[in-house]
Amino acid sequence: MGDTITQVGRSTLQHGPENDRIYVMKLAEGDAAPVLSAIRDILDAHHYSKVFMKVRASLADAFLRDGFEQEAEIPRFFGGEETCLFLSKFLTDDRRLNKDRWETAQVLSAAQAKKGVGEPVSLPDGYVCREAGTQDSEEMAALYREVFASYPFPIHDPGYIVETMETHVAYWGVWQGDVLAALASSEIDREDAYAEMTDFATHPEYRGQGLALYLLQEMERAMADRGIRTVFTIARAVSYGMNITFSKQGYTYGGTLVQNTHISGSIENMNVWYKHLT
Repeated sequence: MGDTITQVGRSTLQHGPENDRIYVMKLAEGDAAPVLSAIRDILDAHHYSKVFMKVRASLADAFLRDGFEQEAEIPRFFGGEETCLFLSKFLTDDRRLNKDRWETAQVLSAAQAKKGVGEPVSLPDGYVCREAGTQDSEEMAALYREVFASYPFPIHDPGYIVETMETHVAYWGVWQGDVLAALASSEIDREDAYAEMTDFATHPEYRGQGLALYLLQEMERAMADRGIRTVFTIARAVSYGMNITFSKQGYTYGGTLVQNTHISGSIENMNVWYKHLT
């Protein structure tokens, strides 16, 4: 069963049983009271164990008073000016429990030890990188099915990929001949000039060649050309590869989201990383 997307005023909420949470994806100014009311109604109906949101620091007080707590933050996020807070409300003690605390700390330590300044990397001979088009959607969905047993958004569905591609997501791939070896996307908010670097997947036969780092560098260049000022990611906290990739590329750690996202078969901790392009 897929997640439900709900509009409350000019704000957007997502909720569903797999992630067992409500995600306030976008909170518009003036919508705090109706969004809080909608959250209570959804919780009454579905009894989720977590509510998670991105919110302007100037709009956070109503949620902090309601029992939300800060898990991460990104300065100069909205329009390159206002801080973004990642707030969560835990509805059960079990959901609040950081079950992977030790492994999360080990991965973060390893990633921060490799922090770099984004030295350019090259593709191996015979590989090409380009922005994906709708004609690639079947191949893209197949790669996501190969890599992820579960995912918080329906990227296993070619129709979903096409829909997002036509609205607000730019996908980039690396091909060796006719084979899609690696894939990632930039989920773009043009109004507030930020983009989430996400959906990274490398086919198991093509790992260890730096393809994710190459994709990240290409996407950064494309986002800068499109006027994006801040890029960020929410990465699996137990993934050495992805956390090291972002740290190597000069991203800053912004915090850990405890038991936040159902990915690769279970609900996992996620790390926030960010970088300012201007």
